[in-house]
Amino acid sequence: MDKPAPIIVRRVRKVAGRHHGGAWKVAYADFVTAMMAFFLVMWLVGIASKEQKAAVSEYFNNPSAAEGRAIVPGGGVLGPGGASDKLVPTANALSIPGGVGPRPGDPGDARARRPQAPDAIARAAAQVEDRRRMEELRHELEAAIENSQALAPFKDQLLIDLTPEGLRIQIVDRMNRPMFDLGSSSMKDYTVEVMHELGRLLVDSPYRIALAGHTDETPFHAPRGYGNWELSSDRANAARRALLAGGLAEARVARVVGLASSVPFDQADPRAPINRRISIVVLNRATDLQADALASPGATGNAIDPVARAAPSHSATAAAPARGSLASRAAALR
Repeated sequence: MDKPAPIIVRRVRKVAGRHHGGAWKVAYADFVTAMMAFFLVMWLVGIASKEQKAAVSEYFNNPSAAEGRAIVPGGGVLGPGGASDKLVPTANALSIPGGVGPRPGDPGDARARRPQAPDAIARAAAQVEDRRRMEELRHELEAAIENSQALAPFKDQLLIDLTPEGLRIQIVDRMNRPMFDLGSSSMKDYTVEVMHELGRLLVDSPYRIALAGHTDETPFHAPRGYGNWELSSDRANAARRALLAGGLAEARVARVVGLASSVPFDQADPRAPINRRISIVVLNRATDLQADALASPGATGNAIDPVARAAPSHSATAAAPARGSLASRAAALR
């Protein structure tokens, strides 16, 4: 007799899913926060002006609270003045006060651990004082531009910043407000008025100035090979004449150059109107003395110590050029 087949009952135990603890909520909150931050940054970028963006870029290039020590601005320096014009060439930049390397008194400077020579102390003090005077002049000019009826309408075209050479004032073109006639060195009437006003503002400053003319990269050719180099030079000289008409003494002009399109303000768009500009650099004492040293006959190209130049010996004084006492000017800037 066959036995009945056994009945096998399989019981499936259902296990409830474990509680996830809400970890997904944390991840989702992080994602939402990141998206909010992203759209906030995009909104700020959209409403910021070019000068504000340049200032933010400069902060990230040099976020240190201490004053930078580079002899020339970094490659990313755009604003508000754009790239460095370098109106006064320097053959030995490292010997210029304020150049690369530790400053007197810094913890990393070996000179801070031993007595300093009197000339080094005097040079450091003169540099600090020179910087302070440039800062004061900058604030005075900014306040004067705000309060001047002639300059206030053009304050968006007047850019002021400090460079290793001194205080730079730039008058730039706008899309519908050029400074000069097209392809010409003839100034617009309002440009002449701006230059006259700047000449009156700078008349009381003891510093000399250097001027540079800039064009955009748009090709320009006139008869007899006249191009952007000649045009930028002629515009720089037109600016010089307008400053003199405003009251600036001719002896205060140290250098006038034309740089064509070689130093664009907006490197991303070489043909932008803002690249057409006039740069007026109020030279600090070290740059002024360096310019005279390089321009003097028989100059070797080595940087001259401003303190030594400011206090020459009797023999040096006798051989000094007749065009104004450089020693007295340097002493007046202390």
